[in-house]
Amino acid sequence: MAVYGYVRVSTLQQANEGESLETQLKQIQSYGVLKGYKIPDENYVTERGVSGSIEFEKRPYGGALFSRLQSGDVLIFSKLDRAFRNTRNALNTLHELKLRGVSVHFIDLGGDVTNDGIGSVIFTILSAFATFERERIATRIREVKQLQKSEGKFLGGPTRFGYQVVGEKLEKNINEQKIIREMKDMKRRGMSLRRISYWLDKVHGIQMAHSTVSTLV
Repeated sequence: MAVYGYVRVSTLQQANEGESLETQLKQIQSYGVLKGYKIPDENYVTERGVSGSIEFEKRPYGGALFSRLQSGDVLIFSKLDRAFRNTRNALNTLHELKLRGVSVHFIDLGGDVTNDGIGSVIFTILSAFATFERERIATRIREVKQLQKSEGKFLGGPTRFGYQVVGEKLEKNINEQKIIREMKDMKRRGMSLRRISYWLDKVHGIQMAHSTVSTLV
């Protein structure tokens, strides 16, 4: 029988400052002592900067651990959300480990959720809530971005030719807008997109593919 502890933080910044890996490790160590489990240092698996939305089996270290677990082994997590943020993956992974004879413990759920009927029910319910919360946060982020966009705020990424970022807002660039008007006039007079692109480079020193020119004129 081997006993493993798994800890994870979702961003590199959290790995250094936020939801401390050290705190999770101490919780698992204390739990191990309470249960009489001996956990060798090499059996602590640390996942840094890995999102909980990534399925457990597909994480760099989580996947390796998942493949290694066998009958009689014990796997300990400090919290449910350190293991899963997706109900389907949580239930599938737990089912697979139960079939292998692996005991899975969540400290925040009170212990073993594979051999305890009540623990298994709690695990299922909270896994669903974890998924719901993640989707709710994602929805809120999208709503905030839509609001910022409607207010003309810049949301990041490359700026379109003819515009510039001023403070938090995207505003027209007067000089580039003038060039766009010239380009449109050339297009009306029958000049090809390639000729307009050539003119941009020679006259203004602006290298722009003709396919990009077509989006402006």
